[in-house]
Amino acid sequence: MALRDFLSHLSQPIARLFLQIAVIIVLSQLFGFVLRKIRQPYVIGEVLAGIFLGPSLLGYLLPSAKEWLFPASSLPPLQFLSQIGLILFMFVVGMDLDVKKIRQRAYSAVMISHTSIVFPFLLGMALAYYFYNTYAPAGHSFLSFALFMGIAMSITAFPVLAKILQERNLTTTPLGNMAITCAAVDDVTAWCILAAVVTIAKSTAITSLVFSLLLLAGYLLAMRYLTRPLLRWIYRNHTCEASFTRPTLASTFIILLLSCYVTEAIGVHALFGAFLTGVTMPRNPAIRRILKNKIEDVSLFLLLPLFFVLTGLRTKIGLLDSPALWLDTGLIILLAVLGKLGGCAIAARLTGSGWADSLKLGVLMNTRGLMELVVLNIGYDLGIISPALFTMMVIMALATTIMTGPAIDLINFLYQTADQPTAPDELTITP
Repeated sequence: MALRDFLSHLSQPIARLFLQIAVIIVLSQLFGFVLRKIRQPYVIGEVLAGIFLGPSLLGYLLPSAKEWLFPASSLPPLQFLSQIGLILFMFVVGMDLDVKKIRQRAYSAVMISHTSIVFPFLLGMALAYYFYNTYAPAGHSFLSFALFMGIAMSITAFPVLAKILQERNLTTTPLGNMAITCAAVDDVTAWCILAAVVTIAKSTAITSLVFSLLLLAGYLLAMRYLTRPLLRWIYRNHTCEASFTRPTLASTFIILLLSCYVTEAIGVHALFGAFLTGVTMPRNPAIRRILKNKIEDVSLFLLLPLFFVLTGLRTKIGLLDSPALWLDTGLIILLAVLGKLGGCAIAARLTGSGWADSLKLGVLMNTRGLMELVVLNIGYDLGIISPALFTMMVIMALATTIMTGPAIDLINFLYQTADQPTAPDELTITP
């Protein structure tokens, strides 16, 4: 009887949640350590840990163990915790952004980011013409399928790019500042286009899209003219850690959460609410350093790995069971790289950057990562893409992320360049 009670307690939701988090952190650290040794982003190790724990490996070799450890009913709590970690991380990224330097290059950022959307978008729509009869589920028009393929090829991984920049100590460099700004502009634009695609796919009135854009404009104005002065007033007398009080920190987190709530309600994404809250924080270096020290350890080492591992848990590599499917996957990767990297690099060169920085910026913007997976899940849930095409696009997202580090190293070698942080004493903690 006692043994039966003990085994029953092991299967309780809260007990399983603690075990899941422990397993995820152990494997994330292990895979991340191995990937760092071969100069790959730590995030790739975290995603591979998820693939290891998911149906592609553990579910294939030991399906009963995978089902016991990660039953479908246990995933929502992990998802909620992972979103909190991602929001805290993007808040820190926003605080790292040097707005003054970006404002000096605003034209370049908008030009580069929009060009990096147009080129892959057109290639994605052309690819849709080739894929429609084979991979489009019945019941969806070619227009909705083509528009979705275009936007899926145009996404830049805002959070993954930020993490790669952080791990390579590029967050505070001019290249890093430009890359994160271009990615922010890129994804805000892409989410707006995605809203239109979803509207077309659902055959709803176009007025909902116009209304969302108006709400987004109002949100941006409120952040600029209401939230920023409020945060400056809250932190007017804070210059050291001893001056930080509970009401001060509570006010900051309330503003952060409300910002995420508004952007999520508008239909953009909570991540941008977190990022923009970080951007609007007072530019006092002491304030930023203290807040980062309070937030980073929990978000980077405890909560953020849950986000990456959950993505791996949803990936099913076994769906690609023929050479034709792998050839189509290769075609997707080729066109994705040509459109994103090529379009971005050309735009950067035309706006005055040297070839070395232009190519590196193109490589960074070609990082699709997990924002791509968010978009793919939306398309999959709407029935716009088939499971096989979903898996191909997931592999493309991983491939374009994995190639980021080696491609930057190759460009540095060919051009004999190296990026240096502008403020080494304020670099964030890297795992």
